[in-house]
Amino acid sequence: MDERHIQKSYWLQHSADLSVEAMMLDSKAAHLDKEERPEVLSLLPPFEGKSVIELGAGIGRFTGELALKAGQLLAVDFIDTAIKKNETINGHHNHVKFLCADVTSPNMSNNVSEGSVDVVFSNWLLMYLSDIEVEKLAERMVRWLKDGGYIFFRESCFHQSGDSKRKYNPTHYREPRFYTKVFKECHMSDNTGNSFELSLVGCKCIGAYVRNKKNQNQICWIWQKVRSQDDRGFQRFLDRVEYSHKSILRYERMYGPGFVSTGGLETTKEFVAKLGLKPGQKVLDVGCGVGGGDFYMAENFDVEVIGIDLSINMISLAIERAIGLNYAVEFDCADCYRKTYPENTFDVIYTRDTMLHVKDKPTLFRSFYKWLKPGGKILITDYCKSAGSPSLEFAEYIKKGGYYLHDIKAYRQMLEDAGFDDVIAEDRTDQFVNTLQQELNALENKKDDFIGDFSEEDYNEIVERWKAKQTRGASREQMWGLFIAKKN
Repeated sequence: MDERHIQKSYWLQHSADLSVEAMMLDSKAAHLDKEERPEVLSLLPPFEGKSVIELGAGIGRFTGELALKAGQLLAVDFIDTAIKKNETINGHHNHVKFLCADVTSPNMSNNVSEGSVDVVFSNWLLMYLSDIEVEKLAERMVRWLKDGGYIFFRESCFHQSGDSKRKYNPTHYREPRFYTKVFKECHMSDNTGNSFELSLVGCKCIGAYVRNKKNQNQICWIWQKVRSQDDRGFQRFLDRVEYSHKSILRYERMYGPGFVSTGGLETTKEFVAKLGLKPGQKVLDVGCGVGGGDFYMAENFDVEVIGIDLSINMISLAIERAIGLNYAVEFDCADCYRKTYPENTFDVIYTRDTMLHVKDKPTLFRSFYKWLKPGGKILITDYCKSAGSPSLEFAEYIKKGGYYLHDIKAYRQMLEDAGFDDVIAEDRTDQFVNTLQQELNALENKKDDFIGDFSEEDYNEIVERWKAKQTRGASREQMWGLFIAKKN
């Protein structure tokens, strides 16, 4: 039997009673749906009055909600009884059409013309397609979209989540990196010679599953169709240069598993101890990297953590590392400067060696202040500089890295200006220099293993970079600051 017959047979078996429990393959679906469905809908780009396609629409768990805002909606599913029930429930919406079709079928193009769609939405679809079918559908989605249109999809990764008993399970529980790679590599040209690709808008765990099941394997992506030259330059720099998959693994070798900032677990323990964390508190980690600090806080203090990072490579690895740990840790690939949270959401905001990438710190610090609850704390470590003009060499380092550095006094003032009280601003440069030496000593002891896993060129590059930071730190040109403040 080929892939399509296997998947159709599977869903004919599991959708016999056409219930929410059948669609979600979970006995607690009714409870989960109340929390999960609004969350998924809240993640969608604006689609009021827009043209929307829902692929894998099933009995209409999302169709009715999409119909309330969409200008026109096409709901598609390959199970005839499911799409008929959907039409029975939602057919009173005159602007909604229903189609029984397999999304992999070439006939889909007869129903959807190129450049006609604002949003393509799917929830649990791609995991029922083969790798090649996913690749072909991704290409087709890009062609369906208008310039500036969006794709949203959500998949189960690594393992199943629902507790429904299954005699066999042909679902493809992939690593998130597979989907990211496929959609990142989608390119197309129109008949006027314009070139298009997909720009990643966001990638995150579905929080309802993290909160209810301690399960990070429910992951969604949002992509936007852009002209090739318009894709996000800084995110590309992070993922291709600063934090490529290989460079992340190199940093972990220096800082320790799960960490990509100075001192790894040792400094994490020291600084987190200053926060007075209590069970049930909510922590936002800005620039979470691969999640080591988040796992430490969740495991040792029983707090809920949301980790955000602009690098999809970082977030993908963080999600992979979270599987099976049973922690309330949620990851989100997002730009902290564009991200918004309701006021008074978090007890703690924690950010390690990340703010150096942010140009407009005063505006972001004001957002941090709003997001914290009264009595909440913020803790920042960051690269800083001495007062006055940097040397030509240090100025070149700052420019090459795209960094925005401040002296410790100015940093403190920015936090106070944002409204924070009880601001502590400490010069930790000596600790920084000593920690760099400890990391170099550890690397030297495992030089052969490092070269074996990477290369001698990689080894020499790391040693050179660490020694350069030591030199700048020893001269007090490059500094390391610790900042703790409170919202009264």
